[in-house]
Amino acid sequence: MPNASPPSFAPGSVALVGAGPGDADLLTLRAIKRLQEADVVLYDDLAGEDFMSFLKPEAELVAVGKRAGHPSPRQDEVSRLLVAYARRGKRVVRLKAGDPTVFARSDEELRAARGAGIAIEIVPGVTTATAAAAAIGASLTKRGVARRVQLVTGHDVDGRLPGDLDIAALADPAATTCVYMGKATFPALVERLIAHGMSPATPAAIVESLGSPETAIRRGTIAEIAAVLTTDRPHGACMIVYGLALAGS
Repeated sequence: MPNASPPSFAPGSVALVGAGPGDADLLTLRAIKRLQEADVVLYDDLAGEDFMSFLKPEAELVAVGKRAGHPSPRQDEVSRLLVAYARRGKRVVRLKAGDPTVFARSDEELRAARGAGIAIEIVPGVTTATAAAAAIGASLTKRGVARRVQLVTGHDVDGRLPGDLDIAALADPAATTCVYMGKATFPALVERLIAHGMSPATPAAIVESLGSPETAIRRGTIAEIAAVLTTDRPHGACMIVYGLALAGS
């Protein structure tokens, strides 16, 4: 079968583009093309600034990033802006850190655009979990050790650890777990993991400010990382990875 051609980025349409961890050289070719074509870019704080070099001079930039503990645009306002710009005939890029399909609230923006009859596409990006694994020099899977990778948010709408997490799955020693937005709640999660039988010595790593010059990596056990986050919580956004696949990394 012939290869399917990529969708066109016509005036009055929206592209949800993954910026990856913030490094411009980790953008996909299609992401760069959409940025070059964009009339308006609504971007996350964590998308970095390197992407700006691909924009045409007249492109309009709108910061819509949401950061815990800081004033942020409401999600319904972001969706409203996407629709409003597209209705004016603009090519709109919604630039998201990581991948648009992973903990990025893209479902709400997709619904808003489709409900308004606006064409919208998703341009994948390098998700933070795999970028963090690359930063620490580890494989998320390992034959005979880790048969499964799971991505989970550590942050509910109220800022607490979600109450409906599958702790049995998260304590599975044959899985590698990547925790998004979990620096405030990881100590509580570790308490539940250990209570469910996970060894406190399970290898773990926390990567702060991934994709920026301030990237910092700390390795240890789940118990040690939980202790660090209790007494000396990092200021930057963090990805936490734990599981036996990290042993020796």
